[in-house]
Amino acid sequence: MTTGPLLTAPLVSTQWLADHLGSDNLVVLDATVVPYVQPNGRGGYLSGHDAYLVEGHIPGSFFADVIEVFSDPAGPYPFSRPSAELFEAAAASVGVTNDSTVVVYDDAVGQWAARIWWLFRAFGYDRVAVLDGGLPKWKLEERETDIGWVEAPTGSFTATERPELWANKADVEAIVAGETEASLVCALPPKEFSGEVGYRSRLGHIPGSISTPAGRLVDRQSNAFLPEAELGEKFGPALQADRIVTYCAGGIASASDALALTLLGHRNVAIYDESLNEWVADESAPVVTGA
Repeated sequence: MTTGPLLTAPLVSTQWLADHLGSDNLVVLDATVVPYVQPNGRGGYLSGHDAYLVEGHIPGSFFADVIEVFSDPAGPYPFSRPSAELFEAAAASVGVTNDSTVVVYDDAVGQWAARIWWLFRAFGYDRVAVLDGGLPKWKLEERETDIGWVEAPTGSFTATERPELWANKADVEAIVAGETEASLVCALPPKEFSGEVGYRSRLGHIPGSISTPAGRLVDRQSNAFLPEAELGEKFGPALQADRIVTYCAGGIASASDALALTLLGHRNVAIYDESLNEWVADESAPVVTGA
């Protein structure tokens, strides 16, 4: 079977995608998730399905449900990563095969697209990229969009797990204790990192972490990732470590940081998937406040 278009980087430009739309074995996924404020004041998330249908999507793109399909709804935390079996079913449900080239985008700063990009990589598949600038940049350039549902053909995908792309609580504890040499990078907004705001039972960040908010990795006007030199400045001394573990609240924003680190050429990056959702639930796990 013919494979999809060749990817040379984990990002593709809007022009690249426009040039390749309609290519054989190119699968384009809209991974939009919509944030909202719950009645109790806490943040929540809704599927971006309605936005995909009504507000427009890139022509020919399929909707990828990050909440229910590309996560494990039965997991202990929101957006718990799926098993290999669940991921194979999720990929197949949006028409992906092991010959596909997959391009993922969202209507935010790229964290939802980066999450699916990371999942594909963690399940052994590298023919996947994030659309630089996502749907906001596509629309800013007045490119064509469609409304309504696009039904995906049924694919057939085989996963091969790469456990080294994930870190667990014991791994992070070893880093905090100085038993393992690695940098911890927190992708949360600055005021959540400092503990000034938040909804978790204990606020702040894991000791020794470097703050690199996912929302500050992109240009405010274009929504595209910052140039390499500016990206490097965002991570500062973390780049000196042989291994970097990114985290946030539940493994989403940290995927943007992991993508940026990959763009910078770092090849030993892992995501602490359960992140602060798990960490702060353990009263013995240290949390610190301040910048």
